[in-house]
Amino acid sequence: MKKIGFLSFGHWSDHPSYQTRTAGDTLLQSIDLSVAAEELGLDGAYFRVHHFASQLASPFPLLSAIGVKTSKIEIGTGVIDMRYENPMYMIEDAGAADLISGGRLQLGISRGSPEQVIEGWRYFGYEPTGGETDAEMGRRKALEFLDKLSGAGFAQPNPYPMFPNPPGLLRLEPHSEGLRERIWWGAASNATAVWAAENGMNLQSSTLKFDESGKPFHIQQAEQIRLYKEAWKKAGHQREPRVSVSRSIFALVTDQDRYYFGQQGKSADSFGYIEPEKRAVFGKSYAAEPEQLIKELAQDEAIQEADTLLLTIPNTLGVDYNVHVLSAILEYVAPGLGWR
Repeated sequence: MKKIGFLSFGHWSDHPSYQTRTAGDTLLQSIDLSVAAEELGLDGAYFRVHHFASQLASPFPLLSAIGVKTSKIEIGTGVIDMRYENPMYMIEDAGAADLISGGRLQLGISRGSPEQVIEGWRYFGYEPTGGETDAEMGRRKALEFLDKLSGAGFAQPNPYPMFPNPPGLLRLEPHSEGLRERIWWGAASNATAVWAAENGMNLQSSTLKFDESGKPFHIQQAEQIRLYKEAWKKAGHQREPRVSVSRSIFALVTDQDRYYFGQQGKSADSFGYIEPEKRAVFGKSYAAEPEQLIKELAQDEAIQEADTLLLTIPNTLGVDYNVHVLSAILEYVAPGLGWR
């Protein structure tokens, strides 16, 4: 068995072929798709977070709305860029959204990826301190978020408050018990995967990572996951960690599928640069008839190492088509791989 969810990048554009012409279209269709995914038996609805772009940016209102409309499906992000976040305010937002959903949030956070504007986090009022890099700032803020999310009091109470205080130091409210164990770190390198394990976070690994050996993507990612699991065990955490990988997978079962994605079955891993002086490896897309797809996916070492698979979806093609994409995986592919 393997948990299977979808990951939406939340694009919109006033393009004639798009079903998501506006931000409102994307938000409302994200809710509708999450409801439909739960009805299909999918395990998770996850969303990317990007700023200064025609994509989803503020996750907590969306996650809360999905939490109200659904009852079982996990609701998450992949990922929130911590360079842009106020950890204190984020704790309050996350706590509220988690309570609304009945404890179903799975929050993926990270130090972020290249953005649409230069040093966009500065426009949000943040900048590195004491010679740290922006990546180090993101990790520092992540640790502050984790620390305060535990629910321990840390703020000195006012002796003359507007309302009576409980005894002792005060914590942020609303506090949602158990959310600390449902925080994931999006790691692009082996070192940050190990760091995530040491700090008690689950691991999200996407369709790209920094190239650290020149090996095929799925092998490098599987090695990253194994290093993470070893570090988790060494850290002595008392629970089992979770690991997710993202993939673009399309079962070609209709002429429309073949029209949209038939050529992607010929794709291969690629290498390039998403940041200066940091070479990355990008995983291939999978698109084939179900029997061939099962054979190819069975060879993906990283999928085998993960307990959760996030299927990246073409959200601009609308709810109905994406329901078809997801149901085709559940019906024709997952059983043959032992995922269902």
